[in-house]
Amino acid sequence: MNTSIRRLWFASVAIVMVLLLALTYVQFFAAKSLEANPWNNRALYEQFGSDRGSILVGGEEIAKSVPSQDDFEHQRVYESSPLYAHLTGYFSLVYGATGLEATMGEQLSGASDEQFYNRVVSLFSGNQPSGASVELTLDPELQRTAHDLLEGHKGSIVAVNPQTGEILAMASSPGYDANRLASHNADEVVSAADELNSDPDKPLENRAIAGDLYAPGSTFKIIDTVAALESGQYDTDSTLPNPAELPLPGTTVNLPNYRQGGCAARTEVNLEFALEQSCNTPFASIAMDLGQDAISKTAENFGYGQDLSIPLQVTPSLFPEDMNDSQLALSSIGQYDVRTTPLQVAMMSAAIANDGVMMKPQLVKTVRSSDLSVIQDFEAEQLRRSTDPETAQTVKDLMVQVVSDGIAGGAAVPGVEVGGKTGTAELGTEAGLNDSWFTGFAPANDPQIAVAVVIEDVDVTTGAQLTSPSAKQLFEAVLNQ
Repeated sequence: MNTSIRRLWFASVAIVMVLLLALTYVQFFAAKSLEANPWNNRALYEQFGSDRGSILVGGEEIAKSVPSQDDFEHQRVYESSPLYAHLTGYFSLVYGATGLEATMGEQLSGASDEQFYNRVVSLFSGNQPSGASVELTLDPELQRTAHDLLEGHKGSIVAVNPQTGEILAMASSPGYDANRLASHNADEVVSAADELNSDPDKPLENRAIAGDLYAPGSTFKIIDTVAALESGQYDTDSTLPNPAELPLPGTTVNLPNYRQGGCAARTEVNLEFALEQSCNTPFASIAMDLGQDAISKTAENFGYGQDLSIPLQVTPSLFPEDMNDSQLALSSIGQYDVRTTPLQVAMMSAAIANDGVMMKPQLVKTVRSSDLSVIQDFEAEQLRRSTDPETAQTVKDLMVQVVSDGIAGGAAVPGVEVGGKTGTAELGTEAGLNDSWFTGFAPANDPQIAVAVVIEDVDVTTGAQLTSPSAKQLFEAVLNQ
């Protein structure tokens, strides 16, 4: 009898040990794989029915979770979605998370390390844990202005605070409604995604920081000017050849001068006039004289070729390598294979305005846990010194003259010194359409805003009527606050 009891006892202990080992394995080793298993409906329902934190702009919720009347406890809702969709992204049952819903996902879901205490409290109280709220740096009125200025056009507008790096506006057009992709009806979500992905205008792309990138056109001449001044071989009074056409070495092609300004009035110019009127041939000559390494290094100093997170991932801007002189000449006017984001162009102007210091751009201002305690707060951070203060001041003065006396007069604000530079990037289409640019800052003596505006697929006249005047409205919106 004792033998039978002992055997039963050993068997019982063995069963308990197996159960404990299995429980330990499930809880500590297999938990993540089980949660990720597509057949795990419980995890799926828990995740998409959770009370995620809100995303806010100016104290107003632009993304929030509301009680749901279906199998999930909560539904993600996006207010004024086309206005903010490229930033918030969407939280989709079918396609997962994009935008800030993805990059700030741990904070919004309450799963970040900083929210561990809140999760422990929720566990013992029996309450469902709530995510943290994320407040953005955007100015809601400026974001609305940027969005409205792009209405009916493809393009992007970015505005930053040169002294802090805070992103004040970031608009991309065309936009989309994130609510269509956050629905709990999977068939509706798939249909909306198919429609958006098949649209040739690519509404899902955030043109401000990603997508196919843009040729910067003559806005790149700001970098040429910095490189020329830093070399010590040029100053604002240097005499530069300004032919109507410049033969490109090793080719039968001539680079024409910019025909819309006053370049044709002079065969020789100084740096001031060349930038004021955006003359192509003097800058191409400067680039070939200084060489690829000098232009490439200056572009790198202004952020080309470098990864950046705001915390959305920014596609690096590109300056080509291993060029011959004719390719370098075209690159110096922002053509050939030079590619950039509107954010990069705004940061370039911001660095000039900020005495040569480029501040790290940031989209997130504050993150607060569900008990409203701050778990992350914005701090201004220097990203790099792009050029020395003396060179920055000289280029700043030249950019002010581009607006006051040159071809960017449409950006002028009465009583305020505004610096700027236009750009026209040729697309090589039969219709002769271009991407039209303006970048600049205001006020010059105490910069509060730096902008980049790009409008796609317009003729030169239409582009000039849209970009510089749009910048003027953005400047006025900030300066009149």
